[in-house]
Amino acid sequence: MTQANQSTDVRVLVVDDEKEVADAYALRLRGFCDVETAYDGEAALATIEESTIDVVLLDRHMPGLSGDDVLAELDDRDFRGRVVMVTAVDPDFDVLELPFDDYLCKPVDREDVRAAVDQQRRVLAYDLLGEYFSAQSKRAIIEAETTAAARDDHDGYRAVAERADTLRERVGRLLVDDDVIDAFDDIGREEL
Repeated sequence: MTQANQSTDVRVLVVDDEKEVADAYALRLRGFCDVETAYDGEAALATIEESTIDVVLLDRHMPGLSGDDVLAELDDRDFRGRVVMVTAVDPDFDVLELPFDDYLCKPVDREDVRAAVDQQRRVLAYDLLGEYFSAQSKRAIIEAETTAAARDDHDGYRAVAERADTLRERVGRLLVDDDVIDAFDDIGREEL
């Protein structure tokens, strides 16, 4: 499978107050991933609130909510994705305190932006995979040790089962070329 086909299901949000710049990066990603654009910080946060975004490409200096402000808000909201700063601001020691995952200085060519998205897709997938294995392990042991009727009446079990299903879908979408999820199902557990 080519790199271009591996990331098609990753959901990327390009955030830049310069419409032409945001659209140019979105164009560089077209056909490589599912890409949306936002032209200010508030629109970016609204988009992230409304849909599952895996990777955010975020400009630092924007009027209103700056990229640093958006980054802080995402951190406060426990955003479950990756953030790549794509900016003309040369980094200084202030970046040490910012909760981003990568930092690219503009201009960024097509191959580099795609490589950054693909790298962050993989990192996110493996991060979420650990959460999936934990939730699925709890689900599997409860299913092996309890009856279906008992499980149907337990809110905690239903929450873990829903979380496992959600994580499985997202990790499966992000790790399109990896069968590591299926390996978990190969572990034998007896059921009642």
